[in-house]
Formats: sequence, C-alpha cells, structure tokens
Amino acid sequence: MLNPPTRARRTVASLATLALGASGLLAAAFVNAGTAHAAAVPALSPLAVPNRGASVPFIEQEAEYAATNGTVVGPDRLYGHLPSEASGRQAVTLNAVGQYVEFTLTAPANSIDFRYSLPDSSDGKGRDASMDLLVNGQKLKNVDVTSKYSWYYGGYPFNNNPGDTNPHHFFDETRTLLGSTYPIGTKIRLQVSSTAQSPTFTIDLADFENVGAPIAKPANAIDVVADFGADPTGATDSTAKFQAAVNAGAAQGRTVYIPQGNFTLYDHVIVDKVTLAGAGPWYSVLGGRDPNNRSHAAGIYGKYVTSGGPSQNVTLKDFAIIGDIRERVDEDQVNGLGGAMSNSTVDNLWIQHTKVGAWMDGPMDRLTIKNSRILDQTADGVNFHTGVTNSTVTNTFVRNTGDDGLASWPERVANTNDSFTHNTVVLPILANNIVTYGGKDFTISDNVMSDTISNGGGLHIANRYPGVNSGSGTAVAGTITAARNTLIRTGNSDFNWQFGVGAIWFDGLNEPITGATINITDTDILDSSYEAIQTIEGGVTGVNLTNVNIDGAGTYAIQAQANAQLKFTNVKAKNIAQSATPIHNCVGTGFQITDGGGNSGLTGSTCTGQWPAPVWTYNGVPVGGGNGSSSPSPSPSTSNPSSPSPSPSPSTSTPPTCPSGTGNLAQGRPATASGTSQTYGPGNTVDGDANTYWESANNAFPQWVQVDLGCSLSLTKAVLKLPPASAWASRTQTLSVQGSTDGTTFTTLVGSAGYTFDPATGNTVTINLPATPTRYLRLNVTGNTGWPAAQLSEFQVFGGGNGSSSPSSSPSSSPSSSPRGRPARPAAATWRRAVRPPPPAPARPTVRATRSTVTPTRTGRAPTTPSRSGSRSTWAAPAA
Repeated sequence: MLNPPTRARRTVASLATLALGASGLLAAAFVNAGTAHAAAVPALSPLAVPNRGASVPFIEQEAEYAATNGTVVGPDRLYGHLPSEASGRQAVTLNAVGQYVEFTLTAPANSIDFRYSLPDSSDGKGRDASMDLLVNGQKLKNVDVTSKYSWYYGGYPFNNNPGDTNPHHFFDETRTLLGSTYPIGTKIRLQVSSTAQSPTFTIDLADFENVGAPIAKPANAIDVVADFGADPTGATDSTAKFQAAVNAGAAQGRTVYIPQGNFTLYDHVIVDKVTLAGAGPWYSVLGGRDPNNRSHAAGIYGKYVTSGGPSQNVTLKDFAIIGDIRERVDEDQVNGLGGAMSNSTVDNLWIQHTKVGAWMDGPMDRLTIKNSRILDQTADGVNFHTGVTNSTVTNTFVRNTGDDGLASWPERVANTNDSFTHNTVVLPILANNIVTYGGKDFTISDNVMSDTISNGGGLHIANRYPGVNSGSGTAVAGTITAARNTLIRTGNSDFNWQFGVGAIWFDGLNEPITGATINITDTDILDSSYEAIQTIEGGVTGVNLTNVNIDGAGTYAIQAQANAQLKFTNVKAKNIAQSATPIHNCVGTGFQITDGGGNSGLTGSTCTGQWPAPVWTYNGVPVGGGNGSSSPSPSPSTSNPSSPSPSPSPSTSTPPTCPSGTGNLAQGRPATASGTSQTYGPGNTVDGDANTYWESANNAFPQWVQVDLGCSLSLTKAVLKLPPASAWASRTQTLSVQGSTDGTTFTTLVGSAGYTFDPATGNTVTINLPATPTRYLRLNVTGNTGWPAAQLSEFQVFGGGNGSSSPSSSPSSSPSSSPRGRPARPAAATWRRAVRPPPPAPARPTVRATRSTVTPTRTGRAPTTPSRSGSRSTWAAPAA
C-alpha cells in the first residue's frame, strides 16, 4: 500500500475523559426489531489511543453503535459466550430477513472488511451463506460469508467436533471492494436476504478503507504471469511457476512482480536474495492448499538454517496470503511466513486464514515485519522462535489469533535485542496479546493490547516453555523495556484453574525471573477483566513500575501468587472491584513492594483462599454488582515528553455538593447522557476544555446530556460550545432545555429551537434560563445539521449575570465537510512498522509441537511434554 490514510487518532484531551459511564447498564441490550437504533454500552476502542498502536489505513466502526434493527448482544466476557469474542465484547445479531446493520462513512472509502459470526453446522464443517450489501438503500452486491474458519471445541489443540465442550473462536471476517469511492455520509448496509443458509448473522464491526490503485510493475521486474505463466484465476496450482520466477529473480538481481489476481499455491515458495512484490494486498492474493496432502499449503518461507539458511536480503511487500486452514494441527507447516530470514523486510502484507501469520525459526538476524495485517489465525500471529536477534515487529495490526498475538520464544538459542513496537493486538482467543518467553534486552513499547479472551493476559513476561532457562542463556535477562503501552479489557480467566490472569503478569515456571531489570513505564491498564498485575510460579525480582495508571479491574489491582520484589513509583489504582483490599497476597513477606512515592489506591490486602467473581466495570459502570464510579482514565506521562501518554480525566465519584462562586457552576460536576458514541463521553462537557466533546449515539434522536449541580439553584443562563477549530463547519442543533430538582421529573425551561454553532463566532451559543430552582439541567437534542448525533464540547451553567439567547430562525445549510462533523484529521501517512517474513523449503520443523492432553499446570497454555514430529528435526517444543 502506498501512502495509505492514517487512522483517525484522538487528541490527548479527548481521550482524557473516556466517559464511558452509562446508566441503566444491562448485560444484554435488546433493540426493537422494527426500529433503526443503536443501543450499546460505550467501550473504549483500541484504535482510539493517541500516539500508541499501529497507524492503520482504515476507519473502524462498531456494529453496536451503528443503525440497526437487530439485537445488540453483550457486553459479556465469559469464555464460550458469543459476545465475549467481539470487539468491545458487544455485537449485533440479525435473525430475520430484512434485518440489517447500517454504517455511515466518516471518510471516503471504496472497500469494506467486516467481522462476523455464523452458527456452526451440525457436522462441524461450517456453513456458507451470503448477505446483501446496500449503498444508500440500493443493493450493490452479495457478499459471501462462512463459518468454515471458525468454531473450535474441546481442549488444546482443539477439534471441529460440535459435540465436544468449550466452543470458541466464533468470528471471522471478509472483505470486498465496492467498485467506487463513496463520500463521507454514504450509508453502507449489511442486510439479511435469507435465513435458509444461516439462521443468524452476528456483525461485530466494519473497517472502511480507501484502497489505492494497483501498484504497477517495477521497471525490469520479472512478471510471474507474463514471464512464467502463473495462473491469475487460481484455477491451477502455480507453485512451481512462482518458484521458478523467484529463482530467476534471485539469479538475475531483479524484482519478481505479482500482478493482480488470485493465485493458488499447493506448497511453499522458498525465497532468498530476492524481492517479491505485488500490486497491493487487495489485488495480489496468494492462497490454496494441496487437496491430496492437507499438510501442504500456500506460504512464503526462508531457508532453514539446516538447509543452507538463513535466507538473506529478502523483501516481501504489497500482497496478501489468504489461506485455507480450518483446523489446528501443530505438526503441519501451514503458516503464512516461515523459515529463517536475515537482513530482510516484510512490508504491507495481509495474512489471513493460515495457522501462524509468521513463525520464524532462527538463528537469524535483522528481520523487520511492518505495516501489515495478520487476521484470523488458528495459532499465533507472529512468533520469533529460537535465536532471532535484532528483529522487530512494528506498525502491525493483529486480530483474532488462536494463540499469542505477538510472541518471542528462544527455545534453544537466545533471542536478543528484539522489539515489538507500535502494534495493535486485539482479541487473541487463547493466551496473550504480547509475550516474551525468556529473551534478553527486549523492547515492548507504544503498543495497544485489548480484549484478551482466555488463559492469558495483555502483556506477559515469563521464564516458561521448553528450553527457556539461564543455563542455556535463554531466560529473561538484561533489560526488558515495556514503555507507553495501553492495555484495554485484557487478562481473563484461566479456564483450567478457574482464577483470573493479570493484564500484566510474570511467571517463573521454569525458574524464577532474577538478574534482569524489567522497566514498565508510562503504561495505562484500563478496565482489566480480572487483576491488573499478577505474579505466579517461581517468582520475579527487578521489576520497576513507574507512572502506571490502573483504572478499572474486575478483581484486584495486584494478585500475588508467587514471591516478587517490585518497585512502584507513581502507580495509581482506582475503580478496583475489591477496593477495600486491592492486593491479594497469599505468599506473605515474600511479596515486597518498594514505595518510590506517588502511589495511591493500593492500601489493603487479603488472602481469602478463594477467588471472587469479577465485576466488569465497562469503564466505570458496574455489571453484576460491586464498586465502580468514574470512567477509567489514561495516565499522564512524565518520563517521555516526546511520546505523551493520555492525561487523566476528572473524577466524578465525589458526592455532590453545592457549587460555590458565580462562575461556571457545571465545571467538574457529574455529567450523564442518554447515549455515547465511542469515547466521546458526557464528562467532556464539564471538563473546562472546549477541544473535547460529547457525541451521542448516532442516528438515534432524541438524545440528551445533563449535569448535576449538586443542589437546587436559581440559574440565569447556559453557554453551549463546540470545539473552536475552524475544521468544525457551521451546524444547527435543535434542542430544548429541561430542569429537575430530583433527577426524575423534568419540566421544560426553554422550548425547542434551532441554535446555530458557527466557528466564525467561536462555536458558542448562549441561552437565557428562567429563575426556576434547578439541580439537574438537561439539554434534549432532536436534530443536528452537521452530523446525525448530538454534539457538545462545553455545557456551562451560570447563576448570575445576563445572557442573550441566539436561536436561529432556520437550520444551517452547511453540514460539516469533515468525518463525523469533527475536525479534519491529518492527511495520509505511510505505514511504517513491521509484520512478516519469507519462505523455506519443503518439510521443516513444525511450528510448535503437539501437546498431550494432560491436566494443565499453568496459565496461558496447556502443559505438555511437547513432541515435534516435523521432518527436519525431532527436538521438543510446545504448540503454536
């Protein structure tokens, strides 16, 4: 992809108040079947964190916030429940002809990639169906959907037998080009045309992208079709022709070009000293699987060290590998990328439906994987396995892996000086978002991790898995740097042992983690499913946590199940379910925290002998009882001004009291709303910052926002503001003002009228109020010419002075020219971070080995004495 548009990033101020508190929360919100309406619990998006995570070329919209006449399911984090695997733990189920989810484009787009779930078939082989795709109410095309790549059962390594226990891995995704570029405001609808093929269709989200034109063949490049006869229709196997083209490119020093087409490969293509480049990942697609030997499938591999490798100076860029892997067999080498590649680069690949996106077997040095997407894997996203050094995965988006999202495992030879930076890793079905099993001088920074499903956490640092030990030099060593990461709804239950796994957790199973320095700095741990920090098995020392914000935890702030020596400096915890005893410590004095100052919310410990049920706050709103008040808020960064961390939001948990003075009586007071879009919560209207704003649920008027002044007061005026930036075009919002003394019975103070917000005059409206005693002041909004939702950045209330109302006689005719009616974002920026590598030769060591079905002994994965049955080696290894 050349110069794809950067995803919209939020300002630091806008993220400061995640404002995800919503009253009347239900475990499942049901929408009236006949009404187009969005009704969901606001949840922070992993793509809404400024300066962290991957810069992706698409804009993501969640189905539960879109227009729909289906049923919103969730929020729910229980393993085996359908919504638990949805982004934000919510989705929309459609179960009748004519039901739909309709998205409104906030930026020009010519493609859609949407995530969905269909029920499994009775035989476990999956079902095929289709949905209608409509543009502005007119059918554009049918889009095929399937459950063949989802639904796994039983224990590790899982099976496709619906009669077994533990169903999981429910979702898949599909993509299609729309044929034209549609402008902002275009309505894209996914609609059920028949329930004969599938009784239900559950939609999680849609990613909209404005895909560039196909990349032309470079000068003097070899064309796999024109020069070597590869079949762009995919009707025949092109493996041999690809291999011949690659060999010729290496011999002649020429780039090998993959033109537009869908190419079938029955086996790996081995690359060395060559550039393999496509027309773009939406145009040049590799796939396929040997129909007679299902352990052979499409993949680009480097040479294994035992076969003359590692390959050198390989570049793989601008194409997709969309495989046909429907099961997890750890002996099969059916990964997107594999083998060993040194001094090589993987850039702008799309890898989907393979076993592992990139399983790299060293020793190898200086591999960069960047600007890529890894989706819907049966095992890991990326694994640096054995002797991978000076290598990185950066600016890569990873979603729906069957195991660890990004992992490093130095099984026999140390992995040294590697890094995972600026990645977004969401929804690993098993294990962790990001992990290093052993490793020396590793950097894990500026990432976003969200929505861990089971048996793992967001960030894991461990001496675990075969071959990880200090005697071999493969244990955790040197300096491990984890800086400026954000973890959202991470950690989850270990379904073997039935206790929570921490959002950040340390495990010394093979041997205690000692002698290393582990620095975790400027990190936000938000809305953790269970505990925020955990130690288990073998103990850990040398851990320094500095400027860490723990905001929301389903059980404890800290769960100590093994000895640990930690230093806390400016670690602040709030919204902890077990708030009276935020530390669970059953190891006694073996667990030690050195207080570096500035810590809070960590007083009180317990050892109950049993694990409490989690209370999931959904950013401040309790579900299932327990505590919870203000929304989780990211922490301020003090140690790296060049990469600022989000700033904290004002607390709304203090009991209301009468405001004093004659200034803005609403500032800092509790604010609530009828609905919220994404992270634009009502707290933004009372934070004193006109650059942050509240936005209601879209396409769901009427909507309201209100402030609790603490006691009844005689008011004189309300001043309403939108952000002053000139990118906010003029708009008219139709609204009335209501008041109440008890928060239940409201009377109309000012009747409905249109009020024009004009950036030329500061985007400010003043409304005179009658001298009626009022504690709860509400704005009820029924229309907005700039965006199909209510929008407000400041709700100021005054009890003195004069004001003049300025309702407009007619609505403005100039809707916003920017996405969502919000300020325009920066223009395009190239993807610049890594993801995958190249090819090897037939039969090679398997990607992690099989595991026996024994009772697990630790969190994360089932234990085993692994046995690799790969044809190249017989050394032991755990499964991928």
